[in-house]
Amino acid sequence: MIIKTPAIVLHTTRYGEQKIIVSLLTKTEGRLSVVARIPTTQRGKLKKQLFQQMNILDAEIDLRPNAELHHFRDVRLNAPYTSIPLQPEKLAIALFLSEFIYYGTREEHDNPNLYTYIESSLRWLDACQQTPANFHLVFMMRMSRFIGFYPNIDNYHDGDFFDLQAACFTTQQPMHSSFLSPQDAAHISTLMRMNYDTMHLFRMTHQQRNNITAVLIDYYRLHVSNFPQLKSLNVLQQLWQ
Repeated sequence: MIIKTPAIVLHTTRYGEQKIIVSLLTKTEGRLSVVARIPTTQRGKLKKQLFQQMNILDAEIDLRPNAELHHFRDVRLNAPYTSIPLQPEKLAIALFLSEFIYYGTREEHDNPNLYTYIESSLRWLDACQQTPANFHLVFMMRMSRFIGFYPNIDNYHDGDFFDLQAACFTTQQPMHSSFLSPQDAAHISTLMRMNYDTMHLFRMTHQQRNNITAVLIDYYRLHVSNFPQLKSLNVLQQLWQ
């Protein structure tokens, strides 16, 4: 079956001498692994640069039922980024999010709302003019809405704990160790009120931002199976010191 779908490149792996396996998040099929043959000469149709992490593609894929690997029939860049590859801070965010999404969506099948959220977020990041210091925090928190564990802020009251396992605010300290103190829970409540257009109004120190990043990663680790330590986190943590 041949499908046509927008797709975001999350990861590539070398496969033999002239091929790579491209891990994609697609709009219509969720996660797919697709084989691409990369020519050794400049005359080939597919260029390796096409499959840079977080590139947005228009892909035509030969989808084979029950197969782990599929094949491109045609693929082209949807629209090149204008600032992400050129601005080190934006690039560091994009590479971190690429790894984060790669592990956070491995069990996702057809979820067009999740795809639309991620693509529109990337386009916002590419176009934004202000310093996007809180962008990854807003992105990580809001992505949980599309995969099933976004907290309900309507139940929050000042002084509440946040139960990371149950994904909810609670007046009582949980009986397990996976919870946030009222002080840290207040940061999560604040984060949930942010969006991309207003996040620059919320001031955080470098340490607060890194602490919240670590909490969100732990939060995903509790709810997404086999979510590992992220190699790109260290680079992200060096930004905006």
